Amino acid sequence: MTLRPTTPDSPALPRRLALLLPAALAACAQPAAAQRGLPDFADLAERVLPAVVSIQVTSREGAGDQRGGPVERGRRGQLVQGAGSGFIIEPSGIVVTNGHVVGNATRVTVTTQDGTDYVARVIGADELTDIALLRITPRAPLAAVSLGASGTMRVGQWVMAAGNPFGLGGSVTSGIISARGRDIGAGPFDDFIQTDAPINPGNSGGPLFSMQGEVIGINTAIYSPSGASAGIGFAVPSDLARPVIEALLRGGRVDRGWLGVSVSDAEEQGRRQRGALIMGVERGSPAARAGLRQGDLVTALNGEAVTTSRALVRGVAVLPPGETVRLTLQRAGRNQEIAVQIGRRPGEG
Repeated sequence: MTLRPTTPDSPALPRRLALLLPAALAACAQPAAAQRGLPDFADLAERVLPAVVSIQVTSREGAGDQRGGPVERGRRGQLVQGAGSGFIIEPSGIVVTNGHVVGNATRVTVTTQDGTDYVARVIGADELTDIALLRITPRAPLAAVSLGASGTMRVGQWVMAAGNPFGLGGSVTSGIISARGRDIGAGPFDDFIQTDAPINPGNSGGPLFSMQGEVIGINTAIYSPSGASAGIGFAVPSDLARPVIEALLRGGRVDRGWLGVSVSDAEEQGRRQRGALIMGVERGSPAARAGLRQGDLVTALNGEAVTTSRALVRGVAVLPPGETVRLTLQRAGRNQEIAVQIGRRPGEG
C-alpha cells in the first residue's frame, strides 16, 4: 500500500473535509483566547487605567499597605514608607483608597498614570469599612471612573484588578468573582467580594472593575501563606462603599450608631438560636439608659428580625445617632419591647 500526502487538492481527501480545511486553518491563526471564548481586556485597560493611581505614604508609625505592602523603615525607626493604590472618582481630584493605606500618614503623594505627582490631603477615613478619601489639586480635569452596582455581579463573572503591586506602578490582572459575602474577621461590615484576579501587596485601595469598566469593588486584602497572591483576594463591594464615600465627601466622617453592648450569637442546648445575646452593657451607654440587661436576647430591630449578633451590630451602626429605635427582646422567657435612643459610636469623627 502506498501512502499519499493528504492535502486540500488531493483526490484522496473527501470533498467535504477539503472545503472545511481553509476555515479550520483560519481559526488556528486566531489568538488562542478568542478560540476559547476568553475576554480581551486590552480595550478595558486602555479606557480605565488613566483613572488608577499609585499612592506613596510617609508616616511616623505603621502607615502604608499594612496588609503586606512594601515598607521601608528609617534608620532610627521613626519614619515608615508605604505604598498602595487608588482611583479617581471625580475629575476635580477626588481619590478613593483604603484606610489602612494612608493610616496616620504625615505625607501622602498620589501619582497618576502619566507620572505626575500630587501632594494629597486626606478628606477622611472610615475604619469599619477601611475606606479613605483623598483630594489632589490638578491643573486640568483628570480621567475618572464611576462606581457600579456590586449587587448585580454574579459568581463566575470576569473582573479586572488594577493598581500598584509591589510599588511597580500601573498594572492590571484578570480573573473571576470566586465568591460573594465573605466574612474574613476584619470587622462587623465584612461582606467582601472574593476574586482570583491576582492581588498583591501594594494593590490595596485599587479598583476591581467589571467588564463594563465600572468599579464594583475596592481591593483590600489577600489570603496568602507567602505574602504574594495565592489566588484569593478580597474587595469591599461598591454597594457598601458608596454611602461611606458620600458621607466622607459631605463631612469628612461617617457617623455611626452605637448601643454600648457586647453581644454574641445565642445557643440553647448546643443549638444556635435566632437573635443576639447581650453579654455585657457599658455603664452610661444608650443601652444602659434604656434598661437593657446582660442575658437579654434581642430578636428584632424596628420590627426587622435580628438573626445574629453581627446583624444587630450592623443594623445599629447604619442608624444616625440620636434616632430612637424599638428593640424586641426576650427576657426571662417573656417577650417585650424597649425604646432606645441611639448614640454616636465612640471614636467616630
